[in-house]
Amino acid sequence: MPQPAPDLLTSLLRDVSRSFYLTLRVLPRGLRRPISLAYLLARATDTVADTGLVPVTRRLEALDALREAIRGRAGPPDWPDLVDAQSGQASLAEQILLQRIPEALACLESEPEPDRGHIRSVLETITSGQELDLQRFEPVTPGGVRALPDAASLDDYTYRVAGCVGEFWTRICRAHLPSLGDRDEDRMLEDGILFGQGLQLVNILRDLPRDLRNGRCYLPADELAAAGLRPGDLVDPGMAGRLRPVHGRWCGRAREHLAAGWRYTVALGPGHRRLRLACAWPVLIGLRTLDRLAEAPLLDPDHRVKVPRSEVRAILWSTLWRLHFPTPWNRLGLPR
Repeated sequence: MPQPAPDLLTSLLRDVSRSFYLTLRVLPRGLRRPISLAYLLARATDTVADTGLVPVTRRLEALDALREAIRGRAGPPDWPDLVDAQSGQASLAEQILLQRIPEALACLESEPEPDRGHIRSVLETITSGQELDLQRFEPVTPGGVRALPDAASLDDYTYRVAGCVGEFWTRICRAHLPSLGDRDEDRMLEDGILFGQGLQLVNILRDLPRDLRNGRCYLPADELAAAGLRPGDLVDPGMAGRLRPVHGRWCGRAREHLAAGWRYTVALGPGHRRLRLACAWPVLIGLRTLDRLAEAPLLDPDHRVKVPRSEVRAILWSTLWRLHFPTPWNRLGLPR
């Protein structure tokens, strides 16, 4: 198996992780490598699942092959068709990531236990969610939109692709930072899961118009039906008013989950400054995204809600100066 180049968990990670790279780089040094590696491999499985120019049956086969390699039961998979298909898509970084999966797997094999076991466990759950997504929504029929059936299905999906990350994050942190041993582990795990689910809900709500164009609706079909809507109706921006109550309830759920994420962050205590920053930034950016969604046209595919860089910088600075002052810090994540 090829040995990884030094840039695998630095520049390549930066190119595929977008804004989350800030969080990864501020982590304490001992946590940075296992969490970055888990993220990189999760991005690889996500890229495999999302390579739309390749038939869904082939993507499922490739995803299963990669899962077996992550489990350590097979060598690196060979998939020139996926790499070729990625060359025709927008992200050069994702194409490079596919080519360099053997190096990422080599990194995984070199990780000590229990980190390697934690990474394999979280990726097992994530790939199960990606596989379920492909089976549920693919292939896309012209003009057709499929929705998740109910809230339980949405909760299950957000756990599989993001809530489990909060669980993984907690276990890795507790393994590397003995001073966290006096924190309530069950409460940390519970809040960590909700934290991850909240971030995923923000993504779902923000990306709703784009997902609808791809035949996917993650808002529950039974709640849409109660509002007199079918999933296919939502491709019409004029339906935004009727959708607003359903959308608003899930924005409220996302805020509740992010509140659990803030509770998680505060509970870390002032002795874990880097870890607190790494947790605070996604919470605060997620809350600001929800603020913007409340004012945005919900179903306009040409209007993508995004927190501008100037506001992200303001969030970063607001956390840095408050980090040493408990009362201003604790208020950061409170409802405004």
